[in-house]
Amino acid sequence: MKDKYIELRTNRDFGDILSVYFDFLKQNIKKFTNVFLSYNGVFLIGLLITSYLLVSGFVGLIAAEGNFLGTGPAQTNEDAYWIYIIAGSVLFVIIFILVAGLNFSLSSSYLVKYDEQKGMAFDKKEVWELTKSRFGNTLLFILLLIPIYLVFMIVAIISAFIPLLGIFAQYIIQFFMTAWIGVSFFSMMSENKGVIDAFGEGWNLVSKSFWKAIGVNFILGLLNGLLFFIIILIPGILVGIYTFHVVDSGVDVTSSIVATIVYSLGLCLLLILMVYAQCLSQFVNGILFYALHEKTYNINTRSKIDQIGQSN
Repeated sequence: MKDKYIELRTNRDFGDILSVYFDFLKQNIKKFTNVFLSYNGVFLIGLLITSYLLVSGFVGLIAAEGNFLGTGPAQTNEDAYWIYIIAGSVLFVIIFILVAGLNFSLSSSYLVKYDEQKGMAFDKKEVWELTKSRFGNTLLFILLLIPIYLVFMIVAIISAFIPLLGIFAQYIIQFFMTAWIGVSFFSMMSENKGVIDAFGEGWNLVSKSFWKAIGVNFILGLLNGLLFFIIILIPGILVGIYTFHVVDSGVDVTSSIVATIVYSLGLCLLLILMVYAQCLSQFVNGILFYALHEKTYNINTRSKIDQIGQSN
């Protein structure tokens, strides 16, 4: 059946985790997309405004630079273009932090509800209620990521001085961090743990299955990236064709409303898809959490054994 429940609380090996991820995605992609669009409306509008500011600023600067190098009267509005770029960048950083927390929560909550209801028999409002109930912990979790990533950057800089081995070390640390943060966040959402306890639980689970956690995030990160590339390929080609037309026709993009709309929508679509891809990456670590948790504690297996014993 299309909506047959995929049991998540099972100790799975590397290959099974990959298979379950794609089976889960195929079954739930439509419903989760509806949840994503329903609760990201304000942020999607914010990303559109951000795209407009960045496009207006960068296109204006490029045009002004072209005039400066040519024979035209140059760059009278260059300061205004820089204001657009700075405002757009600041707005993007704010929206990115808010969106990161919201969508990590949404995808985690969706997976939790799927496991609780043993399938898709839940409403998107239930997903939102669980997300809303963890807002405080989510904010604290995001704040703690700042010093964690600062430490990672220092380690990455030190590793860069080690020939060849430093590159591999950077990637291993990067994927370990991705697994640790994702599994820790999911532990916080699913078990209602405190932030520090969740980080401790995530470290415990991931470190015990070090290479499995790294391998799952590497392979599925690669496949998600490939899927992301395929999705943006068609709009990317269309924007490229339009750009060729603009250049060939000598259109003044700084005064063309159509050009501004096309480039703003193109950038906005790219940012939205990046946010959506982030949600898919948390599904990866949610499924990884259930596999590692069952491997460590055997809760679901013991429950089934107890049920068999009671029935006999």
